[in-house]
Amino acid sequence: MMTSTDPHSEAVAASTRWQNQSAAAQAGTQRIDEIFGSDVFDLRKMRERLPKGTYKSVVAAVSKGERLSQLDADVIATAMKDWAIERGATHFTHWFQPMTGLTAEKHDGLTIPDGEGGVVFSLSGSDLVQGEPDASSFPSGGLRATFEARGYTAWDPTSPAFIVRGANYATLCIPTAFVSWTGEALDKKIPLLRSIDALNTQAMRILKIFGTDAGVSSVGSTLGAEQEYFLIDRALYFARQDLATCDRTLFGSRPPKHQQLEDHYFGAIPARVLGFMAEAEDELYRLGVPVRTRHNEVAPGQFEIAPLFESTNIACDHQMVTMETLKRVAGRYGFACVLHEKPFAGVNGSGKHNNWSLSTNTGVNLLDPQDEAHTNLQFMVFLCAVIRAVDLHADILRASVATANNDHRLGANEAPPAIISIFLGDMLTDLVEQLESGTPKRTLKGGKLDLGARTLPTLSRHSGDRNRTSPFAFTGNKFEFRAVGSSASVAWPNTVINTIVAESLDYLATEIEARIKSESPSQAQLEKAVTAVLQQVVKEHKRVIFNGDGYSDEWHQEAERRGLPNLRSTPDAIPAFQTAKARNLFKKYKVLSKAELDSRADIFAETYTTRLVIEAQTMIQMSRQQILPAATEHQRRLAQAVSATESAGVDASDGREELEALTDLIARFRAQVAALSDAVAGVPHGDPMKGARYARDAIFPAMQDLRELGDAIEDVVAADLWPMPTYRELLSIR
Repeated sequence: MMTSTDPHSEAVAASTRWQNQSAAAQAGTQRIDEIFGSDVFDLRKMRERLPKGTYKSVVAAVSKGERLSQLDADVIATAMKDWAIERGATHFTHWFQPMTGLTAEKHDGLTIPDGEGGVVFSLSGSDLVQGEPDASSFPSGGLRATFEARGYTAWDPTSPAFIVRGANYATLCIPTAFVSWTGEALDKKIPLLRSIDALNTQAMRILKIFGTDAGVSSVGSTLGAEQEYFLIDRALYFARQDLATCDRTLFGSRPPKHQQLEDHYFGAIPARVLGFMAEAEDELYRLGVPVRTRHNEVAPGQFEIAPLFESTNIACDHQMVTMETLKRVAGRYGFACVLHEKPFAGVNGSGKHNNWSLSTNTGVNLLDPQDEAHTNLQFMVFLCAVIRAVDLHADILRASVATANNDHRLGANEAPPAIISIFLGDMLTDLVEQLESGTPKRTLKGGKLDLGARTLPTLSRHSGDRNRTSPFAFTGNKFEFRAVGSSASVAWPNTVINTIVAESLDYLATEIEARIKSESPSQAQLEKAVTAVLQQVVKEHKRVIFNGDGYSDEWHQEAERRGLPNLRSTPDAIPAFQTAKARNLFKKYKVLSKAELDSRADIFAETYTTRLVIEAQTMIQMSRQQILPAATEHQRRLAQAVSATESAGVDASDGREELEALTDLIARFRAQVAALSDAVAGVPHGDPMKGARYARDAIFPAMQDLRELGDAIEDVVAADLWPMPTYRELLSIR
């Protein structure tokens, strides 16, 4: 029977305690704001605290990639230390992003003994610029052996330092890159920064062809990453072994009411959730993350937070900060924040829509078509570069979001299919079609919408609709890569996007330059050369453009006829990184060496296998320790009821049939537990890709079969016997 100490009752109690906790937390937040202000050591803070010469050096490092001298580093470190100590920091850490997909940190004190019984505060330029964490226990994909431990962190001056606070601590976090003693990249920041450099070099070539405006010295990608997540009552979360271990439910029968009424989407935000959102936003504001949007998502218990766009490197760092902050703050409100792509079967999963664009250092968006797009030939060059890049490297782009978690989500109702295509909308599709046959002469207009009521305004209508089934959709002045998973770092997908677009810009610049054959061509010569190159690009790569329903069977058949790859699973996708095409691409633009790229393919494959093995072993434990005891107890009760009924001389045939069906179900469940156990024991070792393919073909199907039987048992076992919170409780308690 349920008692006052079981997790179900604890969840209800937690739901009623949050108001007092919220009031205290909000008061604490207000005090922090009043005392400390912003917790970001950005350029504004540097300008206030640094000598003019040092500040100019920092600006040059941020805007032009120039290196800082050791003297400048010492001055900056002293200013950063003083600022952090004033705000209560006692420790500092080099905050980095290893290939785990998470962040890592090793804290060092800002104080050292002075030899006289006291302490002095210290952060040297050397401490700021370089750290030395152990590199042996992080994933390296064979780049480092277990006994080869040395690695380095290197300060990234383009990403501001920040302070993370808790109830009794404040830590200065310094964003850094992570590199092996051999100089090989062991993280996700170094390849991203290299890809930004490659993109800048090739984009500037295009601007030079068109005549670079005064003041434009660089081009970079920008990013705004929307974050979807689930909130689950914390007591219920930890009462489920699968959630606590794997961040998703491995068993669970779908309740009668879930998302089918679509009443949660954009609905009124529950008060407890809104309290959590407000506090999380306050912390993110203090950390410099420009969050703006919050709302209910489609599935019950699912929500979204979205920032304004920033330069891609900073946006990627801020994305990691956002995920950490959501999880940290959720506990204060009795929630667990779940970032897994598919925590619940049968309802929408979570993604991270990756809004990517190109911008000059002067703030000009190079993917903004403007009002008369047909006259904007420079925009058409950048547009066609993206089209060519996505078509030519669709396999690599798909592989950049390939994980065991995301395999559950891609192709379902809330996510694009695994087939990579581009949605352009009516206006750009019309422009591309005009371009293929000649010079574009018109730009489609959206017009106005009259809503038919005098009190309502006339709305401006966009020239094209949106398409939520497209993995790579143009949405006004940017491309939205919708296939990125909610738990993933966005650094790697954006490294891939930057690199493939840099390659296409390189190709277009080379082709146009060869046709111009003059350092100062006339406008007519320029237009003729550019148009000829773009027409060829459109003819060769228009197959990737698709504006229709990406979920339909007809599209899958059409995509196959067009020759577009359909890499349905992670083991299907990872080999895209092991091709000569991929190795040459990343090597040519100095983003990753062959060894660095191969190591990532191995890491992705090993992570896929390991995750499935952990999930399978968790299912086996839950089956043997929780589900089978509950099922056999229900079987015993049913058998006693049948026996007592028959002893009383009453027909119990219906009960006996139910008992026989349950007995058969339990027997099949036991057999499937054994089959899954055998599958886990058979995992091959030594070849990461062989292991991943085995996990996909042997372990994953066995897990699905076991889940189907386990969910069938849940549907018939008495509620007071069921040993874990159900979907109804997990999805409804707010």
